[in-house]
Amino acid sequence: MVSFHLSKKTTLKAALLAITGLSLGFGALPVSAKSLVITNRPLPENLQRDIYQPRPVAPIISPQQLLLPQDARYDSLVNQEIAQLRNELSSLQSRVSAISGRLATLQGSGQQTAAAYYANIGTISTQLQTGTTPGNPRLLQQLDQAQANLETLSRNLVDYNGLAVDTSEVASTASYLINEARAAYSLTGALEEDHATLAAIEDSINNITIVIDRLQNNVNDDISRTAAYLAAEQNNLRTLSLAVANGDFYGKALSSRPFSRAPETQLVQQVASSSPAAAPSVGNPKPLVKIRFDKANVNFEEPVYTAVSEAIAQYPNAQFDLVAVEPTVGNAAQLAIESTRARRNAEKVFRTLTQQGIDQNRIDLATSKSPSAKTSEVHIYIR
Repeated sequence: MVSFHLSKKTTLKAALLAITGLSLGFGALPVSAKSLVITNRPLPENLQRDIYQPRPVAPIISPQQLLLPQDARYDSLVNQEIAQLRNELSSLQSRVSAISGRLATLQGSGQQTAAAYYANIGTISTQLQTGTTPGNPRLLQQLDQAQANLETLSRNLVDYNGLAVDTSEVASTASYLINEARAAYSLTGALEEDHATLAAIEDSINNITIVIDRLQNNVNDDISRTAAYLAAEQNNLRTLSLAVANGDFYGKALSSRPFSRAPETQLVQQVASSSPAAAPSVGNPKPLVKIRFDKANVNFEEPVYTAVSEAIAQYPNAQFDLVAVEPTVGNAAQLAIESTRARRNAEKVFRTLTQQGIDQNRIDLATSKSPSAKTSEVHIYIR
């Protein structure tokens, strides 16, 4: 066996020749074949960067980066419901603001009209108190202005009623919106901020509901107060109109007196429980007022006012019987004339009582005959 001892340099060359196809016993490789070049020269810098590049360092992730972005918007059914609720809430707020403005306008108009009315009434009352002529034209003009003031307040009352209807409508709308806002919590596909937005909308609806409740209370109070005020002042104006026509001062209407409970006596209880079907007797009981129409012009208004006002002061719920008394002495023609005259005089007294403020439902009309009567009379009884 032959052994070969090759040096390190010879071995490297042999390996190189073997790779390049130049060794013994082998044919040469094609020129186009790629060859591996082994050298002890350092690698190029670009290869060093590619081979020995360090691994990338993982970035530091903060907890805030793991949270979802708060400003990200998603198109969902909840977002659509929120947008619709916002639009309806804005419309509701505009309607409530308009109603509040209308209420303030009506209240201001009512104050000015009431001030003008009392200025006219004060002028008339002052002149009547100091003395004036019957049917004074200046007082009649003031009376017309006062009547116009009451008509303005009456129109305001109609506007108040319309305002009450509108306030009820917005109250129903607010109730509907609060139910819709609460139902939106159960919709799927909502984000946390969607529920926060719904909570804010719900609070806004609750706030506007409180405002609507206040408006309803104010409107209802104004309606009740204005209606009662108109009823009382219309009665007072009728009494004042009668006073201007006669040139004498009567005072406030009888119906405007404060109602106080009458003492519970046996007589009062019997009167309250009884309802006589016939007119009281001419001789018994004694009439509250007896008016004899024995001349053309009988000034009975002031005595009637005084007597009836004192009766109402003692018995606020008293009823009155107005009896036309006709004489029984004379021929048939005279009796017929006196009967007609008695009825007409009773109607005149009836109109006077209603003008002075007595409710016509508290007055009953009847006729009676009296042998002691010389001419037609009118008797007023209290029961």
